[in-house]
Amino acid sequence: MRLGVLDHGHPLHIKALFAVIRLVSGHPVVDAVKLAFYRRDFYGAGELTHEAMRGTSEWSVGDRELMAAVVSQANECPFCVAAHTATSRQWYRDDAKVAAVLADLDGAPIGAALRETLRLLGKLAREHRVGADDIRAVLDAGASAEQIKDALGVCLAFDITNRLANAFDFEIAEPAAIDAGARHLLKRGYR
Repeated sequence: MRLGVLDHGHPLHIKALFAVIRLVSGHPVVDAVKLAFYRRDFYGAGELTHEAMRGTSEWSVGDRELMAAVVSQANECPFCVAAHTATSRQWYRDDAKVAAVLADLDGAPIGAALRETLRLLGKLAREHRVGADDIRAVLDAGASAEQIKDALGVCLAFDITNRLANAFDFEIAEPAAIDAGARHLLKRGYR
């Protein structure tokens, strides 16, 4: 059930900011932005998400955006799948690679460490647990312990975000708006 607060519950200064965003971007403000400005004390994941997605890591920004898309796919969150698929496509400049990962992880043209990490995150998002053998598979594929920790941070951030997006029934924006949002995420991050 979509809550009207996302569309009508913001104070005047935030509504004015949304009007400026619409004017400058030429697109409606997406629901993720509306949620970020709604009761910041309730949804304070901005810094958590920014650190997971843009903090220092051996994973590239594109890798982490792809992780967000895979976690979102496992959590059946259409808005976040669309947003983070677009962002990872723009980072990699390779639509086919991103599409292949989401369609067939085993056949996708990516390295073993990323493949096993994505497998781990998908399992964690779907089953809410992983075991020592799952972690060992990622380590054996060449990922470092620090990379696993960073990937788990992405999974945490998007498990939270996916649940909120689904609970608030986020609308999937038109492709041009999703692409504009992806450009913004690549330029400014999650703050």
